[in-house]
Amino acid sequence: MKRITITSWGGALLLSLTFVACKKDSTDTPANSSEKATVTVQNVLQSKPLVESGTFQGNGNPLILPGQSTTIQFSAAKGEALTFATMYGASNDLFFAPDNPGIQVYDTEGKPIEGDVSALIKLWDNGTRINQKPGATVTRPGTPDNKNITEVIGSDAQGNAYLPASKLVKATLKYDGNSRFTLTLQNTSGGTPNETPLSPGVWAVSYIVGGNLLNQSPLFMKDKPTANGLTSIAEAGDNTPLSTYISSITGIFTPLSPVLVVIYNGIDNPLYKVGEKDRNEGLKELAQKGDASILAAFLKGKAGIKAVYVLEAPTTRVLLPTIGDQPGTTVSQEISVSKGDRLAIATMYGFSNDWFFATGADGIDPLIKGDASANIGLYNNGTALDQFPGAGITQFNLAGTPLAESIPIATVPNPNAFTTLPAIKDIVKVIIK
Repeated sequence: MKRITITSWGGALLLSLTFVACKKDSTDTPANSSEKATVTVQNVLQSKPLVESGTFQGNGNPLILPGQSTTIQFSAAKGEALTFATMYGASNDLFFAPDNPGIQVYDTEGKPIEGDVSALIKLWDNGTRINQKPGATVTRPGTPDNKNITEVIGSDAQGNAYLPASKLVKATLKYDGNSRFTLTLQNTSGGTPNETPLSPGVWAVSYIVGGNLLNQSPLFMKDKPTANGLTSIAEAGDNTPLSTYISSITGIFTPLSPVLVVIYNGIDNPLYKVGEKDRNEGLKELAQKGDASILAAFLKGKAGIKAVYVLEAPTTRVLLPTIGDQPGTTVSQEISVSKGDRLAIATMYGFSNDWFFATGADGIDPLIKGDASANIGLYNNGTALDQFPGAGITQFNLAGTPLAESIPIATVPNPNAFTTLPAIKDIVKVIIK
């Protein structure tokens, strides 16, 4: 994946990751019996560029024969696209796929696209075999070749003729609601001069960050050599190697919002309570938009609240995950604490509808130094309808407007209805020194 500097990411993130930050602020300094400590929060997530991926094949038979169809179900946010690859079975090394970055599933206004999208499918030459006349008489693997991937338009390099890909494969997009789509691929090559089975295939959806896809060409690059196992699909219809590669770059990507840090004493957790609904004090804005300023302002001066801080990262404001060899963002704050004080921390799971990381019911004892990450949990604020994290059309930080709901705050299960997350300690690290 292309190396992107933190500075350039910051510029991109400010376009769409509209977390609202505020300057560090605190209430009165604790009593003279206090001691100094430093709380550090880091986004340690080893991020992945693809939000979803998978495989497809025929029903009952791995091949998708003429007249048969298969489906791909996936989630997507505005600007994200679906790509896939499947072999033109009666060839030496041809495959069907949309051009990069794939099939866009929303229009410019954010409305789901439905209907026939066959015109977006292309026929490609993998460049690793000399093409014979397509059909049942093709002998494989055939004569080796060493060329780049090229689009086949009308005929291949050997002069063999082909109908447009849209005449051989019909693609129909259906919106299932709540950012979920179904793409149906039907083999319509039967009775044509290019009758062919379609092989098992691979599909993928890339994250979009700051208006840019993290991986604009997950499966192949036009006019570049084939890579990552695509040859096994193009030559033999074997989707295993490419699926293995795609799976390795599919997973979680999320920034964390500016971090709310609260020192309190003699009161219950001032941020939330599992099983109760949002208190309408500002946690909703933190959980949905990454805006900690409202809850910070509400808590200042309240009984039992000793200090309130909002920690934002320089340049990016948000805490970015580990991207390639670039470490995740770290923020720190020196605090003054006394015996009996507790520490509450909260930050948004940026690519969600209203999930937030936070300390548990009893907070953290700030006098105990070391790694306090085990005290962090992931919670659903219950104020916005959930969608696949990083692939939801109504997620605020993906240019959406959250759909309101009203249910009690609860722990986010793992696995959950959408995906399996890394352990929380592998996303958020909290150190007290």
